Amino acid sequence: MRDQPSSATARQRLEPAAADAVRAYAAKTRENADRLAAVLEDIAANGLPAVEECTPWEDLRDARLAHLAAQRPAVA
Repeated sequence: MRDQPSSATARQRLEPAAADAVRAYAAKTRENADRLAAVLEDIAANGLPAVEECTPWEDLRDARLAHLAAQRPAVA
């Protein structure tokens, strides 16, 4: 990527708050990708975990749905 865009493709600058929000999103995305990469590297080095050590996906799904429902404001 070039540091300076050409005049034919000039970019619109973001407001400082918007730029900060984009940077925060990029940092969070990078953190999640790093965490996933670490898990995959562990699996590659050590194999899959034992079934007894794993959480069924249905339990994870239900917990996530309950968390999302708790965040949702109640409708009168």
